[in-house]
Amino acid sequence: MKRIISSVILTLFVAFLSACSNSSSKEDTNATSAGTQATSTLETIKNNGVVRIGVFGDKPPFGFVDEKGANQGYDVVFAKRIAQELLGDENKVQFVLVEAANRVEFLKSDKVDIILANFTQTPERAEQVDFTLPYMKVALGVVVPQDLNVTSVDDLKDKTLILNKGTTADAFFTTNYPEIKSLKFDQNTETFAALLDGRGQALAHDNTLLFAWVKDKPNFKVAIQELGNKDVIAAAVKKGNDELKNFINDLIVKLADEQFFHKAYDATLKEAFTDDIDPESVVIEGGKL
Repeated sequence: MKRIISSVILTLFVAFLSACSNSSSKEDTNATSAGTQATSTLETIKNNGVVRIGVFGDKPPFGFVDEKGANQGYDVVFAKRIAQELLGDENKVQFVLVEAANRVEFLKSDKVDIILANFTQTPERAEQVDFTLPYMKVALGVVVPQDLNVTSVDDLKDKTLILNKGTTADAFFTTNYPEIKSLKFDQNTETFAALLDGRGQALAHDNTLLFAWVKDKPNFKVAIQELGNKDVIAAAVKKGNDELKNFINDLIVKLADEQFFHKAYDATLKEAFTDDIDPESVVIEGGKL
């Protein structure tokens, strides 16, 4: 009987030690997890030695890949400066190509640290991501063939309007003019190809992009140069990432002293636009309208 009791006591003691060990292990794991979460975003980026920035690959002159496979454009110039300020080397940036419709998701799923993809700030998007101070102005525009008489949205109601999914143009027309027949595409290149081959009679997009697109296409014109609200373009970070957002905000303010975005305009946008486009209608310095 004594042997049985001793055996039971020994079994309970071993179980107690095992439970204590498991509890300690869980506490250690939780502490490690908490420590990882406490690591700042800036520290994580610095430890990785690279900042991942989402840009367009098919939206010249804002973000595109040139014939040599290099990323170019207005947003890309800013992305390189962020890498320079953050990591001491403008080449320590990993460009991640995004589409208009997946920009928010790429931030939410941690596929990128920052989005710099001609991202128009809207209240709906601001519910899902955090925007920095703006660095560019924008509105919607509509491009059509030269021989088509279009001066207002009413002139589009018997036509097929081509839209890029996930853009402000898509949201604007879907919400305000659902009766207008539309044809939508994921990729920017597909959207403009559809206009070129006549699958639609008009295309709505950011007016700054359209100003550049029609420059070497004499058969087309920006028939409606400004539509809807006057909006701004800003960088975006994951919701709640105040540290990275504040870093970019401080940088935007600092860059005003050297007129950084005007210089970026001259380097990337000026030649792409017609001479009648005023840089002040596009550029924002220091985040101030």
